[in-house]
Amino acid sequence: MTNNITGAQPLTTPQEPLAPTRVARGWTRQDTTWVISLFGTAVGAGILFLPINAGMGGFWPLVVMALLVGPMTYFAHRGLSRFVLSSQQPNADITQVVEEHFGAGAGKLITLLYFFAIYPIVLIYGVGITNTVESFMVNQLQLAAPARWLLSIVLIMGMMSVMLAGERLMLKVTECLVYPLIAILAGLSLYLIPDWTGAALSEVPSAKDFATTLWLTIPVLVFAFNHSPAISSFALAQRRDHGDNAVAKSDAILKRTAMVLLGFVMFFVFSCVMSLTPAQLAEAKAQNIPVLSYLANQHESPLISYFGPLVAFVAIVSSFFGHYLGAREGLKGLVVQQMRSAGKEPNMKKLEVFIIAFFILTLWGTAVANPSILGMIESLGGPIIATILFIMPMYAIKRVPAMAKYQGAISNLFVAVMGTVAISAILFQLFG
Repeated sequence: MTNNITGAQPLTTPQEPLAPTRVARGWTRQDTTWVISLFGTAVGAGILFLPINAGMGGFWPLVVMALLVGPMTYFAHRGLSRFVLSSQQPNADITQVVEEHFGAGAGKLITLLYFFAIYPIVLIYGVGITNTVESFMVNQLQLAAPARWLLSIVLIMGMMSVMLAGERLMLKVTECLVYPLIAILAGLSLYLIPDWTGAALSEVPSAKDFATTLWLTIPVLVFAFNHSPAISSFALAQRRDHGDNAVAKSDAILKRTAMVLLGFVMFFVFSCVMSLTPAQLAEAKAQNIPVLSYLANQHESPLISYFGPLVAFVAIVSSFFGHYLGAREGLKGLVVQQMRSAGKEPNMKKLEVFIIAFFILTLWGTAVANPSILGMIESLGGPIIATILFIMPMYAIKRVPAMAKYQGAISNLFVAVMGTVAISAILFQLFG
């Protein structure tokens, strides 16, 4: 990845003037790098668990999901990108744009929501990486797994050490992970084709079960295809590089990103679902492990046995980095805002130490507790992500003069409806 993939650091500086216009360029290598970068941000625990939740209802709801998720992904992320680019300030990130359009109070609220949209995902990766490595040691290497408290802290400190070594190293490591991840993901999807059975096809749910499965899976789809942590800095990079053409360039890159995600991810999901029965998918959910770890345990093939857990490991680690930076920046923003509201100026060095300790301890505690990963995705990540990614930009189109030019598109209604559906599904599962 390039050094512009995360939302943690602005990509321009106050001394860097905003060009009023730039000549539109054709597709460049940098644009392709952005597609790969956004893909890497999205591919993580959500995609590895998506076949389990989506496939338990059978093949046919999955077909409808495949038709919905491409437009959902593109139009929602396009709306958020356009929202960031609507600012009159060339260097404004998402929280600053909210404050500009809706006031200081809303800015604080969005900072809070932004943190709580990303922080649960970071916790999910702490659980996911521990379970993936533990399953690999027991089932493939035939070793006795060490105590969970010890294994989890070693893995968490390994990922955190890359972050503490500096952002440049983190981005280099991530770049080295994403390309092999894409190749292995596609290769495993093809490799599973001979194992396809008609079990999923024969599972024909009733109309009520079909609708319920679709409804309750929408939040997992939102999570699995989400690359919103990178959108703020992505939009700033396009404004820096393309000036008045930033919106058009952003739209083009996001459209290709959605197409790549749809092609690779849904092919992977279909291939996994066609290789397993609904009962096996339910068993994988009960074991709380990624679908590839479950497949590795079911196949004697060395390819699946070793590459399956490797994909799970690489996907979780590569996505952890970007989400950690977003969560770190959100927590830092929250603390700074609260201290300055109280008339105090924060000590940044002490604040950085506090943030590092906070993440290590909470990641460790959650990994040891081993809560249901899908439960965390559904109950914590989904509704807040849906609010920021789907609802807020559509509200801004109605209320903000700078975004009024986007009014009237049918895609706005589609995004608002899908965001509402995702939130309603979460509320139903929490309180129904």
